[in-house]
Amino acid sequence: MNANPRRRSAGDNDLPPGLGKADPSADGIRGKNPTTADPTPAIEASDRGMRRFWSTRRVPAALVALLSAATTGLLLYDVVSVRAGRSAMRWRWRLVEELASRPLDDVWMIVGAVVAMALGLCLFLLAVTPGLRRLLPMRQPAGIPGKREVRAGLDRRAAGLVLRDRAVRVAGVQSAQVAVGRRKVKARARAHFRDLEEVRADMDATLGEAVTFLGLVRQPTLTVRVRRPKKG
Repeated sequence: MNANPRRRSAGDNDLPPGLGKADPSADGIRGKNPTTADPTPAIEASDRGMRRFWSTRRVPAALVALLSAATTGLLLYDVVSVRAGRSAMRWRWRLVEELASRPLDDVWMIVGAVVAMALGLCLFLLAVTPGLRRLLPMRQPAGIPGKREVRAGLDRRAAGLVLRDRAVRVAGVQSAQVAVGRRKVKARARAHFRDLEEVRADMDATLGEAVTFLGLVRQPTLTVRVRRPKKG
């Protein structure tokens, strides 16, 4: 399964209500209140090695199966026809003649070999890579029986919407854009009042806590950029 049935949809209720308020420090570095307990669920050491979700890749598999079945069926039909006393199809005679007469350094032979290698490499990459790059695996809290039977994932677009909602709540932010990747989170904002360094520090603290509360297995690094809106 790719989603936990108990997990709520991304919105204002996903994170604690106090998450949108920043706790700026004197040097602009994000900080935590020592009197506040960390609500992040406990993580087992095995969760750190949790792998990404694997795509079933039904479309490539269906295309390869149909192409293989069509080619095999046509060749089998031609062979049966020859065994029954009929002449072979013209395309097979032409193919045999071309392969027997053309040298290995011929342009079309090289082009055909390159195309075959490219198709084989694409199929190999599809077979050994997990895919589903938009789905980020989430942590599994400890102390829950049967948790290994359910795996949760968070869509990168949904995570970006949650983080953008937190970013626009920071005082001074006019608009914000958040791009969530597998390893990095890039946030860009426009501040129409307040000092840019203060806004950046508040956004860094707010989004840093928001990224932690997303519950991802791999904690992405956060990059925040703040600038003034264009005049005119």
